Amino acid sequence: MNRTVVERKSDHELVVKRTFDAPAHIVFEAWSKPELFKLWWVPKSVGMTLVSCDMDIRTGGMYRLVFSHPDFDQPMTFFGTYKEVTPHKRIVWSNEESGQGAVTTVTFEENAGKTLVIFHERYPTTEALDEALAGSAEGLPEQFAQLDELLADRS
Repeated sequence: MNRTVVERKSDHELVVKRTFDAPAHIVFEAWSKPELFKLWWVPKSVGMTLVSCDMDIRTGGMYRLVFSHPDFDQPMTFFGTYKEVTPHKRIVWSNEESGQGAVTTVTFEENAGKTLVIFHERYPTTEALDEALAGSAEGLPEQFAQLDELLADRS
């Protein structure tokens, strides 16, 4: 069983690692094709729905994710810009919905048909990282487990 390791690397950095039993091009597709991404990105336990998922995955492209939750009147929107996209290797994006958004780097390292995914977030302040760790970051192990299930179905 592959496990997700979540580690605070500094006052501004969070690193999450997990090895998936699938080649890098398949794992990369799950991160870069909206129809696949929306199947695993939202942790089922939080009760949220990904209402819309617009992703123009190329260097300079934009993304916009809109979530709804029964407890909130208004949908929540997250958006930003892809700073770097190297197919099957690396995706870097900015989170621009607030001044406290992280820059996220995801790398895909294939070895013997398995892929190590390293999810690295760099926050502008310690407070922003603390807030992420108390909120969205705690869902990452569940999200990665959901990705694992999706990949098992696809390989």
